Amino acid sequence: MQGLRWLQLSNDERDEFLGSGGTGVLSFATEKNEPPVSIPVSYGYNEDESVLYFQLSFTPGGRKHDLIDRHVSFVVHDETPDGWHSVVATGQLAELSDKPYESSIVQGMWAIDLPRVDIFEQPREDVTFESYYLDPDRVSGRKEVATES
Repeated sequence: MQGLRWLQLSNDERDEFLGSGGTGVLSFATEKNEPPVSIPVSYGYNEDESVLYFQLSFTPGGRKHDLIDRHVSFVVHDETPDGWHSVVATGQLAELSDKPYESSIVQGMWAIDLPRVDIFEQPREDVTFESYYLDPDRVSGRKEVATES
């Protein structure tokens, strides 16, 4: 019978797993007795900068603008040919438009592959998109390892 255990991903394994982009779950901190607000999002990853990029959608009456300044966690997980992998990054989002065009953080966005997501509940012209990045305070990654029992 096989058991499972989890090992930390090396930085190279983390970079390979995140690739240049994909999808994950972004969670915003809330009040003490409330659950976090979690949303599925597309992301881009620039391994040279170790920065995650997001193009977030804002709809009239939505909560994201109220939460955008709070701490976040971002989770990506997937089953690979070598078993399950996951990465968790935490920190605070920063708006990309606040940075100078020639900065490395803005230039780093050109090296990513940010998947496009369509909003189906509302016409696209009613949705505002803003670009943010997460230069994580903390990043951890794990991988599944089969063990003999």
